[in-house]
Amino acid sequence: MISPVLPGPWLRGVAANPAAPSEVLLRLLTPQGRAGWRVLCEERGLPPEVVAAVVAHPEPAVRRAFARNRHVAPAQRGRLVHDPDARVRAALASGPRPRSARAEPLPDGVLETLLTARTADYDGEQLLTAGEIRQELHFSGQIPRSFWRRLPDHPNPELRAEARGLWLWLTPAQRDALLTDPDPAVREAARAENRVLDAAAMEADLPEQDCHHRGVLLINYAVSHAVAERCLAEQRDLRSLARNVHTPADIITRLARDPDPDVRARVAARADLDPALLAELARDPDGAVRTRARLQPLPRTWAQRDAIDRVIGCTTECVGPVDEMIVEPENGWYEACARSEHPVLRRVAATCARLPEELVHRLAADPDSDVRHLLACNHPLAPPAIVLDAFLARPRNRRYLRTLPRLPRTGLHHLLDHEDPEVRALAAADTALAQPPVHLLSDPEPPVRRAAAANPLLPLHLLSSLLTGSLVTDSFLADSLLADPDVAEGAAANPALPAERLHELLDLIGLPRVAA
Repeated sequence: MISPVLPGPWLRGVAANPAAPSEVLLRLLTPQGRAGWRVLCEERGLPPEVVAAVVAHPEPAVRRAFARNRHVAPAQRGRLVHDPDARVRAALASGPRPRSARAEPLPDGVLETLLTARTADYDGEQLLTAGEIRQELHFSGQIPRSFWRRLPDHPNPELRAEARGLWLWLTPAQRDALLTDPDPAVREAARAENRVLDAAAMEADLPEQDCHHRGVLLINYAVSHAVAERCLAEQRDLRSLARNVHTPADIITRLARDPDPDVRARVAARADLDPALLAELARDPDGAVRTRARLQPLPRTWAQRDAIDRVIGCTTECVGPVDEMIVEPENGWYEACARSEHPVLRRVAATCARLPEELVHRLAADPDSDVRHLLACNHPLAPPAIVLDAFLARPRNRRYLRTLPRLPRTGLHHLLDHEDPEVRALAAADTALAQPPVHLLSDPEPPVRRAAAANPLLPLHLLSSLLTGSLVTDSFLADSLLADPDVAEGAAANPALPAERLHELLDLIGLPRVAA
């Protein structure tokens, strides 16, 4: 009789096994295979016949997991766009995990369906509205800029109305066209969005209480003198005003002398500063203000300001390309930053995925570790050695770094006994080790044991013992390995197992065989 702890680990392991054929994977989609559904449907690529079965599966949990799968083509995920379950459509709209990197765009037809759907289009109780699902899509990074650019002239008025989200990117002619659109819903949407440039409208809309909406208005919308004066009098929201591109120039001059150095630093970063005011801030008693003022000479652009702001104070989060709708500086500016003597500007350059190869090699050898690590996280030509170095140095970025093909998966023998279990797990999976990582099968950390057990270098007789929890005779393996669920899960995921052995495991836990 098998141990009662083994069926779940076996199911998850078989679901993850890269060598498992379709006939094995299809068996997991039966109700008895529920414990393996998420791994199977969300965390790996799938052959076409399994994709077809997943998309048509009666259980929403199966379809929802597939909707988040980053290993399959967007067109395959897009087959769920008409799913009757709102949670499935929301998962599709939200996009794959992890979200650090920009998701591949969904096909135009899928985007149009999600953006024009109504809750009433679907039968039964819907836990999420169509509007909530649209909001997930807007923040998912799955809408390419090319699609957005076509919206102002789209023949469907519902999609022309969606163009309001681009208001600050539209030309004056495009704004006028939407404001005078023949469809009243489009005109109303355009008028509502046009308030972003109407200081009087912003003043009327501004809530008195502190809240997210108030912050959004004060950072992004046109600011009247009355609102700015009130904020100054109350010493309130001054950092937001200092950042807002619409804040009147005389208010900016007063903010440049505010007692709060963070307010002064935000002023020092602006693209519209008077040279005399910039010179004054470059002599500020606060070092951070002086640095921000001296970092860039005039003239500057707002896009350059934003690129620097994305790096200053948040280097651990600058991974993957920026959202498509963020206006980036021209390549030449990034290239100049790469040659700068200032490490902050070199860090900014390292976030640009379009840097030429010559500058990539230059930054890969930079003495500043943040420059090298940001380059590893952002550039497709970053040398594998610095990607591995970033993996070692930046635990918060590891989930994203694991998605990169340039993260080394071999040559990791020197890391087998690393103090960090995530690093040991990466090394334990190395298929080019001189010897199987047997000693890591008894590691105190479950991910390390799973990775070691999944390494195809392990001999088949040992794999069989690890799967079943039968007595292991090797003297260097402790009794704690008997029926260890983590080791069993890794062993079931081992690609060295033949297909018939995988079938036998599923037979033992009662999964029916699927007819061809």
